[in-house]
Amino acid sequence: MFVAIAVGTLAAGGLAVQPLTALADTGGTANSSLDTRQQDFTSAAAEYHVPTSVLLGLAYQESAWESHGAQVSADGGYGPMHLTDVTPAMMATGDAGAVGRSDLKSMAANPALHTLQAAAKLTGLSEDELRKDPAANIRGGAALLASYEKQVVGGAPKDASQWYGAVARYSQASHKQDAKVFADRVFSTMRSGKGVTTKDGQRVRLAATPSVNPALAQVDRLHLKSAATADTECPPAVPCTFVPGSQAGLQVSNRPANGIKIDTIVIHDLEGTYDSGVASLANPANGVSTNYVMRSSDGAVTQMVPTKDIAFQAGDYSTNLHSVGIEHEGYAAQGATWYTEAQYQSTAYLVQYLAHRFDIPLDRQHILGHDDVAGPSLSGVRNQHWDPGPSWDWDHFMKLVGAPLSGIRATAPVGSVVTIDPVFDTNVQTVRVCPADDPTGATPSCTERDQKSNFVYLRTAPDASAPLFGDQAIHGTAAGTDEISDWGSTAQAGQQFVVADEQGDWTAIWYSGAEVWFYNPDGQNTKQVYGVKVIKAAGTGPVSVYGTSYPDASEYPAGLGASAQAPISGYGIPAGQAYVATQAPFATVDYFKTSGTVVTGAKTMYTIQFNHRVALVYSGDVTATTAVHHWEDGATG
Repeated sequence: MFVAIAVGTLAAGGLAVQPLTALADTGGTANSSLDTRQQDFTSAAAEYHVPTSVLLGLAYQESAWESHGAQVSADGGYGPMHLTDVTPAMMATGDAGAVGRSDLKSMAANPALHTLQAAAKLTGLSEDELRKDPAANIRGGAALLASYEKQVVGGAPKDASQWYGAVARYSQASHKQDAKVFADRVFSTMRSGKGVTTKDGQRVRLAATPSVNPALAQVDRLHLKSAATADTECPPAVPCTFVPGSQAGLQVSNRPANGIKIDTIVIHDLEGTYDSGVASLANPANGVSTNYVMRSSDGAVTQMVPTKDIAFQAGDYSTNLHSVGIEHEGYAAQGATWYTEAQYQSTAYLVQYLAHRFDIPLDRQHILGHDDVAGPSLSGVRNQHWDPGPSWDWDHFMKLVGAPLSGIRATAPVGSVVTIDPVFDTNVQTVRVCPADDPTGATPSCTERDQKSNFVYLRTAPDASAPLFGDQAIHGTAAGTDEISDWGSTAQAGQQFVVADEQGDWTAIWYSGAEVWFYNPDGQNTKQVYGVKVIKAAGTGPVSVYGTSYPDASEYPAGLGASAQAPISGYGIPAGQAYVATQAPFATVDYFKTSGTVVTGAKTMYTIQFNHRVALVYSGDVTATTAVHHWEDGATG
C-alpha cells in the first residue's frame, strides 16, 4: 500500500512546516481494482486537458483522495473533488438566524456554494452522479478547474506551473490571502509528492515534482480583495483575518502575563456555516464568542478574540479562563460525516502554533472537544454542548498535530491505564438522530443510522444487550441512549481510564462513579499507557467532584465578590475507584475584568477524566500514584 508520512514539526524558532513524504509499498504487483481512482484522475485530466499532477494535488487538499460515498462534508461538499451543494436547509441554523427569513433562498444562492451544479452543466452528468460516483465527481472537478483556467489564462497549458490562478480560484475564497494559501498548499503537495491507500482501499500516488515553479502573479487576475490581517495571531501556513467578536462575549485580560495560564485548546463546531458563524459571533448582542473560526473549504481562519483575552466559548468559566477556543464550520448531526483535509491541516498548524506559544502539551488531555469540557454544576453539565461530535477523527487529527495517540495495543489487566482508541475507519456505530439534534431541520423525525465514529458505547454489564450507561447529569438513574447527542454513554478516542475488570471480550473501566463495560476483543479499542497519574480517594469516603476551580471565599480581597465554589451534586468518586489525572495540580484562580485583578488561592486541584467529560478534585482529597507497565501476552505497539 501507499503510506503517507507527515505533518509539520515545532522547531526552536517556531513552526517549521515540513513536506509530507510518500512511500510506496504495492507488494510488487499491480491490481487494477485497487488503482481505479488513480486511473479516474488520469482519464479526467486527459479529457479536460488538466495536468494530472495539478488535479491530484488539488484533490488531495480537498479530500485526501477519499470518496466518502454520498456523504456530505461539513460545508456541503461531495466526493474527491469536494463539489459543493449547500441547501437552504443548511443555512437555516441558529447561528445564521435564517429560519423563516424570506431571503433564505438568496442567502444560499451564492455560486461558490454550488460548484456541483456548475460541474453538472460543464460535463452533462447528473447531480446525483456527481454526488455518488467518484469517477464522475473527479470528471466534474476537472471540468470546473479547466473552466477556471480558461478564465485566467485563456487556454489549457500543459505546464503545471501555469495553473496557479485556476487552483486559487477553485478554493472559492473571497480574499486574496485565502486563495493564495490554498494554492500554495496544492503546489507544495505537488513538489513533495504523496502516496496513500484510501479508506475504501484505493491506491493513489502523486509523484514528487520539486521543480514546479507556480506563476504566483496569476492570483492577481482573480481581482479578489485583500483581507484585514492586522492583530491576527496565526502561523504562516494558515490564512488568517481578524473580525472583532462581540464584546459581550469576552473579558479583556492579559493572559498569560497576568499569571493566568493558558493550558487547554478547545475544538468546537459552529452548527452552522462559516460566514453565518462569524456574523453571529460579531453581533454585539451575542453573549458568547470564540478566539478562532475555521472554514471548511480551504482552512481559512477568522480570529475574533485575541488570545490574551477570555472568550466565553466553553460553557464553563474556569475552562474559559485557561483555554483558547477554535470553532469549525460544520454540523455535528446533519449527516456531515467528514471534514476536509484543508480544515484538518489548518487546525493542526494552528494548534501547533498555540501549543508552542503557550507551552501546552500536544495530547488529548490538553486538546479537548467541547464535548470533553467540564460543566460548572449538574445542570451546567446537562446543558453543555456535544460538538464537534462523533465524526471528528481524533486519530487523524492528532497525527497531523504530530502527537498520535500512543500506547501499546494489548489486552490491559485490571489496574492498568488505557487510552480509548478505536480505529475510526472501521469503528461503525449505530446512532439515533432526532430533530432536537439537528438545527437545520433536515431530520423531521428520529432516525437510526450507522456511521464511522470516534467512540465506544459503555454498558452496565459485559453483554451487548445490557443497558447503556446513563450519566447522572443527563438521565439521573435511568439508562443511557444511542442518541447522537448522548455523550454520557460513550468513551472517546484519546480519553484515558483505569481498567476495573475484564470478562471475555469485554473491558470495564471506572467512569462517572460507576463500573462500565465496553466491547474490546484482544484490546482492539484501547492502548495501554503508563507514566500518567492515577487518582484515588485519600480516605474511606467518596471524594467530591467539581466543575470550577475558584479560590476559597476567604481568599478574595475586600470589595471583590467571591465566586461560589460548590461540588457537582450527583457526582463523586467512591473509595476504591481510580481515575486518570489529565493535568498536573494547579492553583485555584479567579479573575475580575473591571479591575484586572487575578485572585490565586492556596489550594490546588487535579483535572481528571471523570466520564466523557473532565472534572476537578482537590489535591488534598486524593492520592496520586504513577501508572506503571502491566504486561500481558500479545502486546503490540
